[in-house]
Amino acid sequence: MSAEVSTKETEKIELGQNKTGPLLSIQDLRVWFELRRFGFGRAGFVRAVDGVSFDLGRGEAIAIVGESGCGKSSLMKAILGLYKPTKGKVIFDNEDLTEKGVKGLRWYRSHVGYVQQDPYGALAPFMPVERILEEPLIIGGVKSKEERHQRIREVMEIVKLFPIEDFLEKYPHMLSGGQQQRVVIARAMIMGPNFIVADEPVSMLDASVRVEILKLLRGLQETHHLSVIYITHDLSTVSYFSERIFVMYAGQLVEKAAVSKLLHNPCHPYTLALLNGTSDPDAKNALTFKEVPPGEPPSLVKPPEGCRFHPRCSKMIKGTCDVKVPPEFLPEPDHQVSCWLFQ
Repeated sequence: MSAEVSTKETEKIELGQNKTGPLLSIQDLRVWFELRRFGFGRAGFVRAVDGVSFDLGRGEAIAIVGESGCGKSSLMKAILGLYKPTKGKVIFDNEDLTEKGVKGLRWYRSHVGYVQQDPYGALAPFMPVERILEEPLIIGGVKSKEERHQRIREVMEIVKLFPIEDFLEKYPHMLSGGQQQRVVIARAMIMGPNFIVADEPVSMLDASVRVEILKLLRGLQETHHLSVIYITHDLSTVSYFSERIFVMYAGQLVEKAAVSKLLHNPCHPYTLALLNGTSDPDAKNALTFKEVPPGEPPSLVKPPEGCRFHPRCSKMIKGTCDVKVPPEFLPEPDHQVSCWLFQ
């Protein structure tokens, strides 16, 4: 193994084991986008992320689930340093990233891998696989071509792109969707990260390869002691990959629990709605329609007062849910829910 890779692995051990506390801590994070009226004057803000807090343990995998437009992608981009938070903190390995400049973010990104939703759109169409995987190493300062090629072959073996020599010169359009996503995962792993953000990594893939890719990611997470945030709208896949689930609605987290607790005892009415909307593989239930809440998610420019789900909730308590923002309650140990039904 090259000196560069050995050094990287040493840094990873120091980062992951020689410090205490969570690897990532999100504290009251807010990401608001300013709206302007015809380019002149402020017309308000889109509150894409509005007061999100959670910790990610070292070597832990969590899932953030919710409908399209709930703020998952904005939260992910703020965590990756692509969006500057309007308020709050992103703390990685006890370092406050909101106070870091360009050099600090470069250090952070050398420890973070990113798996995109659309593998074909994430890969440069004019680059062969070898060049796609080599580019992060060049940017990361690995000067020896021999070392770069050795690391490329190592990660291709990790993600099971065999035979390696056949794939090196192929372009993205020559690969299947599953193979393209393996290349994206290989690129995310190329710098030896401690932390992976997977943004709906199987939603663009055929059903036949989804479980295969999820098992690959889970195996990498366990083998390399990676911390992972898995972003999805599909609760049917989270059990393959996560220890805890965070449910997001209208820019806020409304329920947090271990996978088994949340799937077997959902507390928030919105979580129950998500579970009712999950596809059932049993053919006998193909024509069974479960109850789902009426209406659409609220505008994030002018979200409702009180609980943001109350306009769609059949269990809404008038004078409470529509007036006061619910705090986090504990219906059972290690199960948090922001709902007045549990006060």
